[in-house]
Order: sequence, then structure tokens, then C-alpha cells
Amino acid sequence: MKNLLIASLALGATACTTTATKVSAPVVNQPVEVIQAAQPLLSGDGLTMKQIMADPSWMGIAPSRANWRDDNSIFYSLKQADSPLYDVFVQSIDGTANKLTLADAHLSAQTSGVVTRDKSKKAFVYQGNIFIKNLQSGVIKQLTRDSIRRSQLQFLTDGRLAFKQGNAFYAMDIAHQGTQLLAEIKFAKAPKAPKTPTTYIGAQQHRLIKYVALEQHNKAVRYKNKQDLKAQNKTVAIAPFYLDPKHRLVEMSLSPSGDKLLVATKDKSVLWRAKHDIMPNYLGSEGYVESVDARARVAEAKPNAHSLVYIDIANRKQQTLDFSQLPGSDDDVLASVKTENFAKNGKTYESKKSARNITLLPDWTWRQSAISWNDDGSALAIMLEANDNKDRWLASYDFTNNKLKTLHRLHDDAWVNYTFNEFGWLNDNTGLYFLSEESGYSQAYTVSLAGKVNQVTKGKYEVSSVTLSDDGKTIFYKANKSHPGKYEIYRTDLSTKQSIQLTKLGGMTDYKLSPKEDKLLLTHSSLLRHNDLYVTSSDGQGDVKRLTDTVSEEFASYDWQAPKIVAVPSSHGEQPVYAKVYLPQGFDSKKAESYPAVIFNHGAGYLQNSHYGFSGYFREFMFHNLLAQQGYVVMDMDYRASKGYGRDWRTAIYRQMGTPEIQDLEDGVDYMSKYLQVDKNRVGTYGGSYGGFMTFMALFTKPELFQAGAALRPVTDWAHYNDGYTSNILNRPNDDDIAYRKSSPIEYAQNLNKPLLIMSGVLDDNVFFQDSVRLVQRLIELEKENFETAIYPVEPHGFRQPSSWLDEYRRIFKLFEQNLKK
Repeated sequence: MKNLLIASLALGATACTTTATKVSAPVVNQPVEVIQAAQPLLSGDGLTMKQIMADPSWMGIAPSRANWRDDNSIFYSLKQADSPLYDVFVQSIDGTANKLTLADAHLSAQTSGVVTRDKSKKAFVYQGNIFIKNLQSGVIKQLTRDSIRRSQLQFLTDGRLAFKQGNAFYAMDIAHQGTQLLAEIKFAKAPKAPKTPTTYIGAQQHRLIKYVALEQHNKAVRYKNKQDLKAQNKTVAIAPFYLDPKHRLVEMSLSPSGDKLLVATKDKSVLWRAKHDIMPNYLGSEGYVESVDARARVAEAKPNAHSLVYIDIANRKQQTLDFSQLPGSDDDVLASVKTENFAKNGKTYESKKSARNITLLPDWTWRQSAISWNDDGSALAIMLEANDNKDRWLASYDFTNNKLKTLHRLHDDAWVNYTFNEFGWLNDNTGLYFLSEESGYSQAYTVSLAGKVNQVTKGKYEVSSVTLSDDGKTIFYKANKSHPGKYEIYRTDLSTKQSIQLTKLGGMTDYKLSPKEDKLLLTHSSLLRHNDLYVTSSDGQGDVKRLTDTVSEEFASYDWQAPKIVAVPSSHGEQPVYAKVYLPQGFDSKKAESYPAVIFNHGAGYLQNSHYGFSGYFREFMFHNLLAQQGYVVMDMDYRASKGYGRDWRTAIYRQMGTPEIQDLEDGVDYMSKYLQVDKNRVGTYGGSYGGFMTFMALFTKPELFQAGAALRPVTDWAHYNDGYTSNILNRPNDDDIAYRKSSPIEYAQNLNKPLLIMSGVLDDNVFFQDSVRLVQRLIELEKENFETAIYPVEPHGFRQPSSWLDEYRRIFKLFEQNLKK
């Protein structure tokens, strides 16, 4: 394999921005084969570190935001090279692609439009304005043209088009374009009829001063006339519905019948940040230090419950939903945690039942609301979670009796996942489908309105991205059935539970079902090729056809080493730890001299990287190729907490972040030593964000495991991270100080005895620069001499400048060369 040149780590070829977007559509036989290139990327000497860290457009630009058009052609976007802007393309299945002009940019918005029941019309919003499309003729008509923002389009059961504007819903008669206010909410006290004062002085004032009494009388008359007019004159807009003035809007959802509204609110005094939540920008555009707003830390975050208000629009009634009807809504789920923490301080905790903070639980991955009406608006289902992260309820709502009925409760002693919360109504309105991890893996279920649960899929794999067919008989979904790192598309009959595998591409595959439900638009990547678009039949028959080929010739022509995915035996469980392995050029398992090695730690914690698709860590993929060519064995592990391996794998880190993961790294070092000829005394580690945290925990808690480590944009103290992520895993600091002390690297800094490189962006609004500052000061006070720091003044959490990436990875390479090579 052609060597990757380091070129003094600072010099080399400039970034090439050629993007190969081929519009021809050759048939691709299943499975898709990756063609290994034989020629180097650049003539002569090969690829440099500077090339690896250049603007990624040189690799080719993968299509994004792909979706079907109504005629079974597709839209997709391509980011412009060296620009924040995107171009939108229209491509037919036969292979022709055309770029949309700015004059036609609104056409791409129709992919997120809504369709009438008879599928004769589609409505969509672009730049806040409403368009209507005749699906038979294809003619598009613009209904509004102004600067008002409209959203949440839906066709009502009477044929009108409803939309949200501000804090109100309106209905438009498409034929006559007349618009009616359906419901408006205001966070204010409802106006009341004027009353004569009842105090002595007030009553005296009205008795003695005729002008005051007359003004009071006139106010009362005008108020009554206004109320009578609204009640008797149908041409006047209906009065607003008034909600708690101390609250603000979270979400509002209109029923398809247009006569019901569910509004979610929360206390507006509980903010996402305080005045002291700021960070400095030392390179402000005016030449001064600028103060940049930052989010609150989990140690100070205040849980904010939602209030759900049901509004009967026609009868002008409103009522607040009673969460106490949910089973376990007053359980003291943290009793054992609090007991342990109290005991540590010599105190006794007394457990008592009390109302828990409860909120809506949307599925963030599938971007689905937590509120779902059935087709005719006669029934409502809601997904709710406790703010302590231990319970999830799927409930239906009885409008008449103001009662929540729990159809399914998912309890987790650790935490309920923020994803795998997809759900929706079955077509006959007798129940719902939903996902749940209760079996240990995300699986599909149905539940009747009587609460009878039926498991549809079953196995040790993860189901996600569920689409119900129009006839309601079948679900389509993505799953990793054959291997944790291979995601394919399946369909399952809800009644027979018979499944059909629709793709066999062998990498990472996602899908969109076509409007006619006869085809699947696939987004697929493999180990050496980023995402491209394909199409196949929705019945699993026939070939898979490639629609785009966007990998640049420069990238495709290089002879990259595809990592091998191995199952590392775990010393702490039956399930192996899957890992990518890159081997040195000319690797010899019988070589007398052992190899140096590096373990890379992926970020996010709950993220999967040892899969058969193209890694989101594409720079690291290329860097690992470089390391391999410089004689290193490189391993990239899906340690415990990683996505794709089930609930127990995910929650192994509960209250002990940095313990199971480092145990898995130990198993990785042992595996490399036993099977890959690695010298255990010459192994380093690095990673960013959660991976940076793991570098700290490895060097601080297992100081002999690695000989050097680099921590990029790292978490040093979990009490300073955000609430939404951290409280899931460690509860909150005031409840569980034990978990925070056990899991925060700064608590173990005294154990550092190997070279450490710390690198952080000053403008990091995710893991604050202050995290690194605090740890550096701690290391200084501990009189440690074996650490270095590098700061990046203009960088946020995800670096943007190629020069910053280059500087960062030159330092990492230098660290390994100096400490792992003989």
C-alpha cells in the first residue's frame, strides 16, 4: 500500500476540492462491492497530514436531506465546496440530475409537505409561506406571500388546511382562500368584567363622584357588548384561550378535526442559563473580548416540568391533564441513591412519595413529536417521561373525563433512552405501534386502547426508523439483525409477524419509503465509501440501483486500508467488545519485535463507530491509515455505553462513567498483545469529547495501561456538563455526589504519571474551555510535569478550520512518536 507521507507534518499538497458527482445510474448487484483503488491519491509521494486535515470537500461531498418527490424522482442536497451553502438537486431514477436554481428553491420544501386523505393535493411551507400542489396535474400554486412565519400544516377532516402562526392555529379554505382563526392562546390572565370596589374608600368614591361612577358603568357596558358580539356574531374572531402567565409555550398540537387542541407549557422563570453562564471570545470582530452566552451546568440546572392543557375549542372549555393518574408518578425512584449519599455524610434518608416532574418525550432521532392524534381527531396519545429519567409512559387521553390511561409503562433503574421512542396510531384506530427497550433491545410492539401489548419483532438487535404502510398491515424499519455493525432494511407483517429482509448491502443503510410505497430510497455507506443514494423495490425483489456517486476520484483512487472489525472477548461479560483494527504495512504476526499501538476512543459515549459503514470520524480514519503505515497497530473500540448493542451495554456506565469503558480498553490492549503482536508497554490512547474524558480516566485510574494519551475537547468534571445528557447517567449532583466523584477525571488527577496532551477550543459551547482550565490548574497544584496543553482560540466543540485540525493532529502524532517508538 502506498505510504502516507508525513512531510514534516506541516508541509504537503494543498487541499483539492474536486467533487465527482456522477449522474449515471449503473445497476449495483447485491451486496455492494467496494472497489479497492490501485493508484495513489496524488502522483508521486502520496497523501500528507495536511491533506488529511484539509477541508473535507476534497473527498467528495455526500448527498444529504434526500427524500422522494411525488413523481418517484428524488431531491437531495450537496454542500458547496469551501462554502456553508447547499445546492439542491432533482434526480430521476433513470439517472438524470439537475440543480435547482434559486428561483425554484421553494420546490424542495414539498418533501416535508402534507397530503389530503384522497391524495389529490399536497400542501407545504417555504420561507413561512404556503403552497398547494395538485398531485394529478403537478401544478403548484402559492397561497401566501408575506413575511409571516407559518408551520405545522395539516389537512382537516373537513378539507380545510390548518396551520400554526404565532401562538394560534388557523384554517384556510383552499378553494376560496378564506382564513379562519381556530384557536389562539395567550399567557395572561383572562379579562374580567369591571367591578365596583368593595373597600370603604372605593365605594365612597363611586357614591360621591359621579364621573367615576359613570366611567365604571361605561366600562361594564362595553365589556358586556364585546362578549355578546363574540357570542352572537359569527363573523368575529373567537376570543383567545388564556393560560398561566408564568408559563411559556413548549408545543401545541391541533386535532385533525380542528375542534381540539393540546398545549404543552413550562415555567418561563426556569431558564437554560444564568447571568454567569458565559464564555469569552478573545478574538471578537471589534478587537475586544466578547461575552458569549453559554448553557447552564447540570450542577445548577433546575428540572422544569411540563403542564399539558387540553382545550375544547368548540365548547370553550380547557382543563389541565392530571399526571398523578400515571402509575408510579409519585414513586421515590432515587431512594436507594439518596440513601447511599446520605449515609456517606452520616445522615439517614427518609423516603417519601411525592409528585415527580413529568415532561413530553419526543424521539429526537426520528424527529417525532410526543403528541399524536388519530386520523379523525377522536383520540389522542402522548409519550411522557419523568424528569428523573427513570420512567416513560405511553398514554391515551379521555377528553370527557380528563383522564390519562397508561397503555404502556417503561421503567429503567438506570435511565430511559432518549431514542427508540417512536410511536403512532394503527390505521383502524384501535391501538398504536411503538418501540421499547424492555426486552433489552429496541423492538416493535403494538398496544390496544385496552392496554393489551403485543410484541411484533423479537431478537438481540435494534429496531428503529419505523414506517407504517398506508394499509396499516406492515411496518418498514431499520435493524442490525445479522451483525451489530450492519444495518439493513426490513418489513414485517403486523398480524403474522413474518419479516422480509429488503436490503443486503452490508454496511450502514437508511431508507425513505416512496409515496406509492413501491420503492425505497436508500442512503448507504461502506467502510471505504461515504453515503450515496440508491433505490430498490420495497418488496425486496430485483437489483439495487445506484443514483449518485459522489466520492471524488482523488479519494477513491487511493489504496486505503479498510479496518477489520473484530470481536474482542470481554473479561466482564458474555458479550464481546467490537472494534476496528488497522494493521501496520507488512504486518507479520511472527515478527520477533513487537509493534507499538494506539487505541482511539470515539466521542458521545452513546455512539457506534465499529460498524461496516463509513465513519463520521473520517479524519481519524485517514489518520489511522497514516499511523498504520508508520508501523502502528490501531484499535477503535465500541466500548460499553456505545450505541447498537442493547440496553445493558448502554447502561453499564450508570453512576460509574469511566469504569466499564476503561475495563474494555484493558481487554483491547490484552487482545492486541495476544493476537496482533503488540508490545503492551508501547500503547497510547486518544480521543475527543467523551473520548477525551476516557483518555483522562485511563491515564488517571489505570496509569500503567497506556504510555501516553491525548485528550481533545475533553470533559474533566461532569458537574460542569449539561443537564439533558449527564443527569441520565449520573442523576444530578445534589442527589448523587458519589456518582460524580467516581466519574469525574479531576478527582483522580493526582495519579498522572505518563505524558498527557490536553487540547481545547476556547469557544467550545458544549464542553467548556473552563473544563480544561480547571484541570490544568489542578495538575499545576499537584506539581505534575508530564502534561502539555494546546488551545485553539476560534474553535467551538467541532473544529472548523483545517489549520486547527492540522495543528491538533501534528501534536498527537508527535506525542506517539516520542513516547511509543523505540
